[in-house]
Amino acid sequence: MSLNSTPSSDRVHISFFGRRNAGKSSVVNAVTGQNLAIVSDVAGTTTDPVLKAMELLPLGPVVIIDTPGIDDEGELGALRVKRSYQMLNKTDVAVLVIDSKKGFTNEDTLLLEKIKAKNIPYIVVYNKNDLLEVSSLSENEISVSALTGNGIYELKELIAKQAGTNKPEKHIVSDMLDAGDHVVLVVPIDSAAPKGRLILPQQQTIRDIIDNHSFCTVVQPSELAAVLSSMQKKPKMVITDSQAFKEVSAIVPDDITLTSFSILFANYKGNLRLAVSGVTALDTLQDGDTILMSEGCTHHRQCDDIGTVKIPRLIKKYSGKNVNFEWTSGTEFSENLRKYKMVIHCGGCMLNEREMQYRLKCAEDEGIPITNYGTAIAHMNGILFRSLAPFPELQKFLKQKK
Repeated sequence: MSLNSTPSSDRVHISFFGRRNAGKSSVVNAVTGQNLAIVSDVAGTTTDPVLKAMELLPLGPVVIIDTPGIDDEGELGALRVKRSYQMLNKTDVAVLVIDSKKGFTNEDTLLLEKIKAKNIPYIVVYNKNDLLEVSSLSENEISVSALTGNGIYELKELIAKQAGTNKPEKHIVSDMLDAGDHVVLVVPIDSAAPKGRLILPQQQTIRDIIDNHSFCTVVQPSELAAVLSSMQKKPKMVITDSQAFKEVSAIVPDDITLTSFSILFANYKGNLRLAVSGVTALDTLQDGDTILMSEGCTHHRQCDDIGTVKIPRLIKKYSGKNVNFEWTSGTEFSENLRKYKMVIHCGGCMLNEREMQYRLKCAEDEGIPITNYGTAIAHMNGILFRSLAPFPELQKFLKQKK
């Protein structure tokens, strides 16, 4: 996949924080080589987080986040500060910009404590070294001048180092395939499907397969049986959209591995075990329980939307209980999960791994079961064990839970 086509969810998220007029936006512009952020002597010019997907050498594809000042004042200012702190949940590398002339303040110290508590790699940048040079710097501190460009090259190198460019590459499904393996992808095209395109998880899975020199066939559920019967050699795997699980499972022979995009992406984001563990909460639902349905994107909902219509309908039928539902989408995620019996999250394809892990940790810390769409659908259709075939250790875990 080229750098330009890398989805935002797979890019390193680099967030710039600092007090108003510390020169944070000027540092952002100097690092990116673009007028990404509006610069002004007026305090509080940045009023909302600004996100920009781009390439940053020597790191590669990134998302740059310029945040409002962490010392903003008044009722509106407090909301802006809250938005800045929320950006920590999706931050892979935090850059805290300090005005060299003013030094550390209480706001800077509090933010740095939060960054450390979340185990986020960070850099402290002392800006305006054209006015005052800062000495005795630690290995994750640097002195720069956004005005003259002094130290900006070294800052970019330090960001790349903190981002961990040597992290092992993750795969959606190709690490389960050999070159030349054939995979069948089942993609329902219904009223809820986006017009004229495939959704992101489907696109990414196709790319991951062909990058591995494997090949794939993409079909709708109604054509699946005919495609399988026409193959001289059975496919290595069938991957289906979660909502077609039951129909597809009845068609695919037991000797062919069957799973879903949602389950693969739960593993890709590093949370499949938690999803498998949390899904059994569906078996203990009672009248009046409330389930939080959470999505990572803000797509336009159709009349038969999976998160607001199909899954709630399936849950009520499966449990036979009068269950209540609440919904969040996009960057929204409830700060109080204790009122919920469980959380059912989408596959998280639009969220980067750190934000998805943050949401999972919130639920885990509160003792609230959390699972995802695909795992829940497979469980309610009685085919979860089969859909975990690519993950035998989780099949064993599921048996032990029962």
